Amino acid sequence: MSDKDDQKVSVKEAAKEVEIASRRIGLLHLSFAKTLVDEFGEEKGKELVIKAIERYGKMIGEKAKTRVKEQGLDVQPENFSAGGARDLPKYGMHEKREVTEEEGEKRIFAYGCALAKVWREYNEEELGGLYCYVDPVKYMYYNPEFKLVHKQAMPYTGQNICEFAVEKTSKEEQDSVLRGKADWEKIDKDLKKD
Repeated sequence: MSDKDDQKVSVKEAAKEVEIASRRIGLLHLSFAKTLVDEFGEEKGKELVIKAIERYGKMIGEKAKTRVKEQGLDVQPENFSAGGARDLPKYGMHEKREVTEEEGEKRIFAYGCALAKVWREYNEEELGGLYCYVDPVKYMYYNPEFKLVHKQAMPYTGQNICEFAVEKTSKEEQDSVLRGKADWEKIDKDLKKD
């Protein structure tokens, strides 16, 4: 092992490297989404994008559930990001992240999403923003009694912030996921709201 192999990097430098990778993920998503829309038309293409995001979110949610259970923890929202179940990098994906709690309601604020910045650069916020359905999907496959929803989303508002809330799901929403017939646009109804 050379001296360079065990060289330490600053948090700032590490965050920049994660941001570069995140931008590539945003561009990859946009490329696949545009290809599907070009090949199958807007309606069917977007339907396929959301279907792919559902598969992706399901994989994330089920893996988080397994990791939480392996740690002997309950599959509850507060344990979603516990230990090895955390699914997003701590640095570089967003410029800043805050969590608040008022009257028992937890809100998560993520500023400057690296993915949304890419979609904005290409003027493809709506198509890129379909990626954001991953948030309620992963939560419901982790525990169908809860969903992580957008109260505002950077790709659709023109702002530099995404605001999230964890909410209880309805029996109808839970059943739709179990049947493989979830309507993610209804489940996360505020995602596209300006």
